Amino acid sequence: MAAPGENLRINPDRLWDSLMEMAKIGPGVAGGNNRQTVTDEDGEGRKLFQKWCEEAGMTMAVDTMGNMFMTRPGTDPDALPVYVGSHLDTQPTGGKYDGVLGVLGGLEVIRTMNDLGIKTKHPIVVTNWTNEEGTRFAPAMLASGVFAGVHTQDWAYDREDHDGKKFGDELKRIGWVGDEEVGARKDKMHAMFELHIEQGPILEAEGKDIGVVTHGQGLSWTQVTVTGKDSHTGSTPMPMRKNAGLGMARILEKVDEIAWSHAPHAVGAAGHIEVFPNSRNVIPGKAVFTIDFRSPDLAVIQDMENRLKVEAQKICDDMGLQVEFEKVGGFDPVEFDKGCVEAVRNAAERLGYSHQNIISGAGHDACWINKVAPTAMIMCPCVDGLSHNEAEEISKDWAKAGADVLFHAVVETAGIVE
Repeated sequence: MAAPGENLRINPDRLWDSLMEMAKIGPGVAGGNNRQTVTDEDGEGRKLFQKWCEEAGMTMAVDTMGNMFMTRPGTDPDALPVYVGSHLDTQPTGGKYDGVLGVLGGLEVIRTMNDLGIKTKHPIVVTNWTNEEGTRFAPAMLASGVFAGVHTQDWAYDREDHDGKKFGDELKRIGWVGDEEVGARKDKMHAMFELHIEQGPILEAEGKDIGVVTHGQGLSWTQVTVTGKDSHTGSTPMPMRKNAGLGMARILEKVDEIAWSHAPHAVGAAGHIEVFPNSRNVIPGKAVFTIDFRSPDLAVIQDMENRLKVEAQKICDDMGLQVEFEKVGGFDPVEFDKGCVEAVRNAAERLGYSHQNIISGAGHDACWINKVAPTAMIMCPCVDGLSHNEAEEISKDWAKAGADVLFHAVVETAGIVE
């Protein structure tokens, strides 16, 4: 198939303006965004994305998980579509680029094709996957997981947030339950590409414009509940305390030790932590926290999970505490499609962008879609590797480079029609 010429580039000002316009919806308190999944703000962001896509001549379909599919037709009605996209939802204190760059970068691919009068054999579908972040409704990549057959829709609909609200009810409340059966198109995908900020420091430190993502780390989320006994901080003698907060602290120190034992590629920490009753003068009677282990090696993840349970059980037994474990999320390490990865690498070389192979340290919708269709990812640097933080930042040049490579990889895979 024909490859686009190296002189073909996206419109960086238009892409940047779109990113800044979307960032006005669900603004954070410190310059970022709080546009959590299936909130009113998420619904507003979806409507803006729909408006822009329809103005670009695309037609919309929405499935029963709220995944949005915006289609630009190809010249061959029998050719399978090439998908491109990411997610519009954010962390509670998220940045303006995590996920959003991949969705609006996909839109910019279409806008640029329209500007240049480019036609492709295969249709191109720009996608917004619902609830990638998993911060309100665990696990992460929820809707793409249902799409790929990893989870059932009923199970996903029953996920509850901190206030006991169910995902399915909230999706219906904001008006984004579509009529297309989720996963109906999973066997009809030619390929998928996802552009994303790195969310790590490697590309910036190495001075590279583009990360060619060859693999994705596996992930394991285990929710740990430690139960002791609430009691007065001043009048309870030290030997008579059953301090769930202290038990949690000792377990977290062990988590760090376990991750270090598999250096340099394994990582581990707790991001979600709650203690009860969370009062200044009450010894915590319960602690609930989620351990996040990651590695590109499945055997390492399994070893870390097993050691967590053994070590945490021993800590709690010694302290007279109860402990429970619940696996609340996870996926195996991913190897992306070699053909799609090569399309990304070729695009970067054709355009003259510096690049290197990279393993994604974070989970992405592409990790699930890779199970049902040839998939690859493109990464651009972010300042200091900072993400899931309102201070998350990228440059316009980085966004341009990533979207240029995305454009070339997508249209080459979709097959330019002269």
